[in-house]
Amino acid sequence: MSFSAEWLALREPVDHRSVNQDLAARVADWFGTPDHISIMDLGCGAGSNLRGTWRLFGDSQHWTLVDYDPLLLAAARTRLASWADEASEAGEELLLVKDGKRLMVDFRRADLNADLEKVLDWQPDLVTAAALFDLVSPSWIDRFVGALAARKLPLYTVLTYDGREVWQPPHAADAAMVAAFHGHQHSDKGFGPAAGPDACRAMAGAFAAFGYRAETADSPWLMTGADAGLVDALTLGIATAVRETGKVGEAEIAGWLEAKRGVRQGLVGHLDLFATPT
Repeated sequence: MSFSAEWLALREPVDHRSVNQDLAARVADWFGTPDHISIMDLGCGAGSNLRGTWRLFGDSQHWTLVDYDPLLLAAARTRLASWADEASEAGEELLLVKDGKRLMVDFRRADLNADLEKVLDWQPDLVTAAALFDLVSPSWIDRFVGALAARKLPLYTVLTYDGREVWQPPHAADAAMVAAFHGHQHSDKGFGPAAGPDACRAMAGAFAAFGYRAETADSPWLMTGADAGLVDALTLGIATAVRETGKVGEAEIAGWLEAKRGVRQGLVGHLDLFATPT
């Protein structure tokens, strides 16, 4: 399971503006202002989640960015160095300065299926992720939450797809396309049959079983004509997935795609979650 650096760059602006700010503030309040915080970002891609959340934490941060794709880890290093006010190599790590904050960033290649417990044994203060958990299986979620609980680690994850899609203007094929896409979302992405739009519900149940407090908050993508590039890429990706299911005819898919070129407004539902041990 991997995504292109180009797709991740295209979605980054709408990701960042969609994160629920009330829940983000509660994350910042929960940690307060420690002298130093260590954060592990799972499935880091090109480093977007760090760029979206670093302001929540204090002046000294250590980030461990974990991904299986070495090309994305290389892209993360390059983009973070360009994004920072100052960047310097510190052995295998990258030292960044951004608005007076110092961020030491470590890049680790790991298989979150085979190496999950080993990775969490690095014992950060906080585990984060973005747009990850709809791609993994309910059984992996149970395993992951159990591993967090065994180490008493909190989790802050953003932008988990929840299945909502609303397009303006609507199209007669919208319901069929969304239903087929959800079927594809449940296919195996490398972690067993994926939770897809049921992921946040699965996570809430898993955290409750381990006595965690889990808060969720709405973080939908709200897209307008200014996001035409993202809408085109997103709807093409949906159409490609739907074709693989064989549930919708080609003429219907083509008509739906053509209609989406004139989208005035689109909503794609996501949820953020903050879970803490009690």
